[in-house]
Amino acid sequence: MLKMISKPAVKLVDRYLPDPYIFVLLLTVIAAVAAIAVERQTPLAVMRMWGDGFWNLLTFSMQMLLVLVTGFMLASSPPVKRLLQKIAGFAASPGGAILLVTYVSLAASWINWGFGLVVGALFAKELAKLVKVDYRLLVASAYSGFVIWHGGLAGSIPLTIATDGHFTADQIGVIGTGSTIFAFFNLAIVVCLFIVMPLVNRMMLPDEKDSIYVDRAQLEDATDDSAPVRITRPAERLENSVMLAWLVGIPGLIFLLDHFVLRGGGLNLNVVNFMFLFLAIVLHRTPRSLLTSLNEAVKGGAGIVIQFPFYAGIMAIMIQSGLAASMSAWLVSFATETSLPFWTFISAGIVNLFVPSGGGQWAVQAPVMLPAAEALGADVSRIAMAVAWGDAWTNLLQPFWALPVLAIAGLKAKDIMGFCLVQLFITGAIISAGLVWF
Repeated sequence: MLKMISKPAVKLVDRYLPDPYIFVLLLTVIAAVAAIAVERQTPLAVMRMWGDGFWNLLTFSMQMLLVLVTGFMLASSPPVKRLLQKIAGFAASPGGAILLVTYVSLAASWINWGFGLVVGALFAKELAKLVKVDYRLLVASAYSGFVIWHGGLAGSIPLTIATDGHFTADQIGVIGTGSTIFAFFNLAIVVCLFIVMPLVNRMMLPDEKDSIYVDRAQLEDATDDSAPVRITRPAERLENSVMLAWLVGIPGLIFLLDHFVLRGGGLNLNVVNFMFLFLAIVLHRTPRSLLTSLNEAVKGGAGIVIQFPFYAGIMAIMIQSGLAASMSAWLVSFATETSLPFWTFISAGIVNLFVPSGGGQWAVQAPVMLPAAEALGADVSRIAMAVAWGDAWTNLLQPFWALPVLAIAGLKAKDIMGFCLVQLFITGAIISAGLVWF
């Protein structure tokens, strides 16, 4: 049945889902028109919100570009290539490849979302080299595991409210992760997703006549690291010096050891990028090998560079005009104590299409959801996780986060979003049930 459902979904998305750049332009227009029509903002005011906020995600844009680049460099190093190939060897059939990539993506995304995005996409490429399987579904399966990240160890909303002095501390105090990430209802959702999502992806596997395969030659590296290097200049000796690379790379790894072991630090996007980069420096052995990999990696970063500023502008319109708060308030206006987590989840999913940022989402919705939870006597920690899950859920439809995955895999959003659309409805039902009844 899922195979039958996924086929028209794939055709629908292929026909009507535009390129992510067109998608962000349309969202910009929709957000601006809605701010004028609903919030009674003047066109000049909306234009100023948009322009002033346009560069607010520069730091994050660079972080995301580095997720792509450093992850690619690490995965293209000879030792990691061999490891990925060895793990990929456990998949002896197309169905096995779909199951394996989904499990790997779910596990990696639960640990850290940036780690999950890169590992899932790179592992999908390795599987495609060994197993003849529909490449669109393979990459979609790798991306689908990302939906779990906000319920995992790096969930920005539960970690925010567990931090002393967070911006809603006067209202709700500090809520530890035992009431959010490690609460029974959240762990139940995570376990259900680990069981159901791989099976759903497996059941969507198209018949051979409907499958689209990738040319395996396109997945191979452009350069051969095993070829001997002829050194004719002193500069080339430095470029191919293992000692120089390790003099910098090994202290970087020691810094990470100090960060995790002695100082008890955790994973965040900067730490993940630092780890990817210095592991890549050490494992590539020579600066020349690393730079060759870098040249290949940056080719896929154009979408991140051009689109993220537009999303920053959209977020500014949604937040400063009051549109996001009004949307959230309307959706929870008819909620009860029991149904509030569900409507919070739905509102967060809708807002996420325009404000694809966990921290930004909580800043928008907390002033609406927390008074509603207090008035209805609802569990605040459950409401916070409803916002978190809603923020993660519609990433299955929003191409913002898929850009690094698509760049690594060499696909377009329309190639994978049809399969993700099916997962959107199934995971939405699981998460809703978990938030309301578990």
